[in-house]
This record gives sequence, structure tokens and C-alpha cells, in this order.
Amino acid sequence: QVQLVESGGGLVQPAGSLRLSCAASGTIFNMHAMGWYRQSPGNERELVAHIGNDGSTNYADSVKGRFTISRANAKNTVYLQMNSLKPEDTAVYYCTATLGRTQYWGQGTQVTVSS
Repeated sequence: QVQLVESGGGLVQPAGSLRLSCAASGTIFNMHAMGWYRQSPGNERELVAHIGNDGSTNYADSVKGRFTISRANAKNTVYLQMNSLKPEDTAVYYCTATLGRTQYWGQGTQVTVSS
């Protein structure tokens, strides 16, 4: 059974930084593409960043230049470094692991950007 556990969320002031982590277990981590999604109240869940098992990355336009996704295969962990945070980045952030047509989700971690 694949399990994903996110951590690192919290309250941060505008222009601040946070790093989210997602630890995976129950699978061969380096085979999966990994991603971060977010959802805020009243909005649909959206893809924030994605990293393939080859290390290739892509980002939502709204976070390009501010967020960086990375992975540490030896630690079965994917990260999302978030800089220059804005109030509109406030959301629950979810980690995903994808292998073929199967996608697994974590439970989410709240990020609140507010002064």
C-alpha cells in the first residue's frame, strides 16, 4: 500500500518561504512521477508542480520562478520549496505519486499566507 505523508505547512507572512516535504512508503519511489497540487476554498484542485522520474519538472504559471520541486530518491521524499509567498498561495497542498494510470494522494497540509 502506497502511503504519502506531507509535512512543512503552516502560517507564513507574505514574501516569506516554506518548504513542504512528502515522504513516500510502500512503493519503489524512483519509479513514480511526483507532484504537488493545491486547493483553496471555492476553487478546483490545481497542479502546482510536477517532477518526472527522470527529474524533468514543470510548474503552474502562477508559481514559476517562486516555487521549486525536487526529489531525493534515496530518502523516498519529494520537496516543494516555496519562496516569495503570496496570500493567493493559501491552500491545502497535496502530494501525489503517479505510476502509469494509478495516482496516489497524501492527506494534505495547510499553507496559510497572511500578515
